Amino acid sequence: MRFKLTTIIDITQTLARRGDIKKLVNQQANYNTMIQTIGLRVNITPEACTSNFRDISKLNFGSTIKGKHQCWEFLFNVEYEDALTLNMLELDFDLVPIITKLDDTATITNDIFRTKHPKDTNIVFEIVKE
Repeated sequence: MRFKLTTIIDITQTLARRGDIKKLVNQQANYNTMIQTIGLRVNITPEACTSNFRDISKLNFGSTIKGKHQCWEFLFNVEYEDALTLNMLELDFDLVPIITKLDDTATITNDIFRTKHPKDTNIVFEIVKE
């Protein structure tokens, strides 16, 4: 199965480690947090992590997150069908701490992933049809 995670949180994979430039380390920390949160249930095969600046009004983010913003998309595969569901991802990611004020452009009121809040949802998931 193939999934797509879309977020306004900077999850850039920089491969930076402690002692490197702080911003790069923090971006990598968010990326690692994302991978580890998915990995609570299943091993994944990462496919691509891209970012672009675009209109995100129709992406089911919270009502306070509209207009054009920097947005990250992470595509990944899981080996077994039904090993992971959208509901599982939403449950696992809700309230997970993240680092903000990197390359993110939207106003994030709490330094956490939000999946269920009507105003502050900052990460959404979908199954990608092959």
